[in-house]
Amino acid sequence: MGDRGRPDVFTIGETMVALRGSGPLRLGGTMQVSIAGAESNVAIGLARLGHAVRWAGTVGDDEAGALVLRTLRAEGVEVSGAATDPGAPTGLLLFEPRLPEVTRVHYYRAGSAGSRPAADAVDRAFRTAPPRVLHLTGITPALSPTARSAAYQALHLARRHRSAICLDVNFRARLWTAEEAAAVLREWIPFVDVLIASDDELPLCLPEGAGAAAPDHADQARLLLKQGVGEVVVKLGAEGATAFTPDGRVHQPARAVRAVDAVGAGDAFVAGYLSALLDGEGPAGRLARGVTTGAFAVSSPGDWEGAPTRAELGMLGAPPGTVVR
Repeated sequence: MGDRGRPDVFTIGETMVALRGSGPLRLGGTMQVSIAGAESNVAIGLARLGHAVRWAGTVGDDEAGALVLRTLRAEGVEVSGAATDPGAPTGLLLFEPRLPEVTRVHYYRAGSAGSRPAADAVDRAFRTAPPRVLHLTGITPALSPTARSAAYQALHLARRHRSAICLDVNFRARLWTAEEAAAVLREWIPFVDVLIASDDELPLCLPEGAGAAAPDHADQARLLLKQGVGEVVVKLGAEGATAFTPDGRVHQPARAVRAVDAVGAGDAFVAGYLSALLDGEGPAGRLARGVTTGAFAVSSPGDWEGAPTRAELGMLGAPPGTVVR
């Protein structure tokens, strides 16, 4: 557990079974079985870095749900707040590599157990041991009214218990429209301490009609700071990431690595950034750890499998051909 029995981070969201094909799905072939979900990817990344993390979500009363819970437990994530829904299946997603740097993702999550999170799990998490940080993404409120309500409840409880609130926008156009997302995110912004987004997601968080006055991501970030957000972190892919705080702007270039699979890189970045935040690092240190954990992610196949431990963070600086004995 974290400070005085408090978990370092609490997060809630859907985790699905992930099947990764070796080529075009219509041609058949073999598939690797794992799990994936933005919030659980972050949870695993933080657990590997030595943080106490609690995940809450709902899975089906099926073998897929058992795999989700077993994997999270094996990775050191606390799942006592998870629920099993006998009336709905665990969600499924299929990864289809089509080009060396292009992967198609197919979701089968409509009516899934993960879209029906239990509200009492959120209450229980804050009643027993309020976390230092609540981490949410914009995926959960897009899943269903029930999921949206549970996430909103978590925001209010985090504010009441003085937990810091981190929101990764993570917009998914297949789940809801930009207009629907903006309506919810604008309502959430007054609660947010750390906002993480790609540069094309920032406009979704701005007050209605404010886009013309803030044409680029730097202007948009400064406008969000004026609204009360503590810090705005902009993910820029291969260009690294930039953090905007009331004290100024800090940029960190991406780490140069051989890219294998870009899926999960954003979640790995969030895990690294929050890890350094929990350790008391300033913006520069947070960005440095975030781009490092993101680099580990793109260097390995899978959503979370390549996430580093704390002892491995320095390995990216080793020269090519290094053998660690």
